[in-house]
Amino acid sequence: MHTEKNSTRTQEAPIQILHNIPLADKNWFQTGGAAQHYAQPTNARQFAQALDYARMHDLDIFVLGQGANILISDDGFDGLVIRPNLNEISFTHKDDHTLVTAGAGVTIADLIVFCLNNNIVGLEEFAGIPGTVGGSIYINLHYFEFLLEQFLVSAHVIQKNSGIIHAVNPDWFNFGYNQSTLMQCNHYLVSATFKLKKVSDIAAAYAKGRRVEIIRHREKRYPSTFTCGSFFRNFLEDEVTLMSNNKKMIHVAYYLDKIGVKGQLCVGGAIVSYQHANMLVNKGAATSTDIIMLARRMQELVQEHYDIIPQPECQLIGFKHYPLLR
Repeated sequence: MHTEKNSTRTQEAPIQILHNIPLADKNWFQTGGAAQHYAQPTNARQFAQALDYARMHDLDIFVLGQGANILISDDGFDGLVIRPNLNEISFTHKDDHTLVTAGAGVTIADLIVFCLNNNIVGLEEFAGIPGTVGGSIYINLHYFEFLLEQFLVSAHVIQKNSGIIHAVNPDWFNFGYNQSTLMQCNHYLVSATFKLKKVSDIAAAYAKGRRVEIIRHREKRYPSTFTCGSFFRNFLEDEVTLMSNNKKMIHVAYYLDKIGVKGQLCVGGAIVSYQHANMLVNKGAATSTDIIMLARRMQELVQEHYDIIPQPECQLIGFKHYPLLR
């Protein structure tokens, strides 16, 4: 058995609670107001202290990762934003596989590079997708036929009200497409362990090349800055009637393409990407309100043409009232 770690032990210091911290530079849309309270725990003990602070002051909590799948209100977040900085990675070789454990704050990009540099493969299928381990488990990160749950074997989560850390198995998460138990916001991820494969130098070099190629294709197909990725989720089968090849047409981008919004429809500083009809882009000076108004107009157009209303996959953070059509 062999175990390595890529980070040094941090000194156990009490959590620092900061106030009125801007969030526009901490999310991919680059919009939104400030966090009334803000904490960046570097270990599980500090994470528990941050939760204690929120409980004592009766504050709403939002746990922020890389900010890739969110839109923050221009009014900011009236509560405590916790951005986990739990960045340790370790691995243990077994007979026919390798277990890799990563903290909630590790980015998927850094985790993939770490694995490939240690001849460990599997996660490169998610190359080029922004997000942390915590955020990726939260939404059950997916790309084509791959779901992150396929690699997860165990995790540690911290309970919101007690600060107690529990070891859980994959079944606990009740994973689905864009779904996990974490969305109930009663627990937050501390770390996750993935079952991956140890390979030869040649196989690792091949996987590194595959990672580069996946990123190249993603950058050609999708905008890579000033966006949250896919704004609307795909439809459920019972939400649509349109058929194609004897299958329900559930892909929201199909409907958005048909109404001609790609690269054309804009509100203020926000525009629908010319690369993908389900991706909204901040041209540089957009507000979150611009993005919301653009998304509403897209909903209205789909409703007018197809009598269905797209619903967001993007998380809406800090809005006092739901700003889109239901």
